[in-house]
Amino acid sequence: MSGVRLKGMTWSHPRGYDPMVACSRIWAEKTGVEIDWDKRSLQDFESFPVEELARAYDLIVIDHPHVGEITAQGCLAALDVRGRDTERMALAEASIGGSFESYTWDGRQWAFPIDAAAQVQAWRPDLLEDAPRTFDAVLALAGEGRVLIPMRPPHSLMTFFTLAANLGTPCATEGPGDLIAASSGTRVYELIAELMRHVPAECHDLDPIAVFERMSDAGSTIACAPLIYGYVNYGIAGFRPNVLAFADIPAAGGDGPVGSALGGTGIAVSAFSWNIPKAVDFAYWIASGEVQRGPFAAAGGQPGHAAGWDDDTVNATTSGFYRNTRRTLDKAWMRPRHKGYMAFQAAASERLNAGLRSGETGTSVIADINAMFAKSFG
Repeated sequence: MSGVRLKGMTWSHPRGYDPMVACSRIWAEKTGVEIDWDKRSLQDFESFPVEELARAYDLIVIDHPHVGEITAQGCLAALDVRGRDTERMALAEASIGGSFESYTWDGRQWAFPIDAAAQVQAWRPDLLEDAPRTFDAVLALAGEGRVLIPMRPPHSLMTFFTLAANLGTPCATEGPGDLIAASSGTRVYELIAELMRHVPAECHDLDPIAVFERMSDAGSTIACAPLIYGYVNYGIAGFRPNVLAFADIPAAGGDGPVGSALGGTGIAVSAFSWNIPKAVDFAYWIASGEVQRGPFAAAGGQPGHAAGWDDDTVNATTSGFYRNTRRTLDKAWMRPRHKGYMAFQAAASERLNAGLRSGETGTSVIADINAMFAKSFG
């Protein structure tokens, strides 16, 4: 045994926690390096200061929009270490959409994707013949009371991002300047407002997990969540009373399922770790194709490596989750990642929701959000 014991932090959901524990057990048997994992709620995961986590943990599962801020704080160790170029190139080539690139910042690699996600569509195959292919079809379903959408911040802003890009007017990722042209932003806002008039008001307080729990509950009549970060667990028989199916996002524009706001998570190493080399070794291993399509997926993880998304067994056990959403992932849009982005994301989400709740028109809401975006670069 090596006598090395590391600490890791991930997010509190079977998809986020179980595969880390299962893979770490295998790693301990292979190397003698033990890793103890803690977990935080989804809301904390999306907003808690990474610097504080880096001072307490050796390995951290992160969200890519944090990259600009946390690298400026100097709290992560770069993973583009000498002698591992071939391994790293293989990970880059196996990226699902922009997942690998999303952790590249200032010419360095700060994390490896271990979980690939974007807003996709969830639906109930026992209630619908097929997933809606257009946003107009979604609006019709919503009028029948059969649609939920997670709009708890920051997911409201993610829906705005996705629809903006899908309509052919993607939001800016660099600044300073406007996030989106006023006319384009107003068009997106009004489309969301139309949907919100036909779904329960509680959607403003629901995150994806809450929506999935309602959809998959026994007796539920909710048939569709049109824009929602996919959770493969709900496509596995026996996980919940009703199995959900997943599909590409419904198109609001004319180019199909393009522009979904990229999500997912990456494995990062703390710059304050007492044993950075051992932590880096684990990061390379858990992000590899062999692990991602094998023990990681088997433990309920949602791989960030193409080997997992292409694997027949992985797809067979998840109702085809990966193949059925792959086009959306490959055509996803990457959020801004600059130092001030996370504060902007929080504030803009709240402003968007306030406008939607009060029935405000899009002009003033978009003007405020544009001002917030420009200020985030100051």
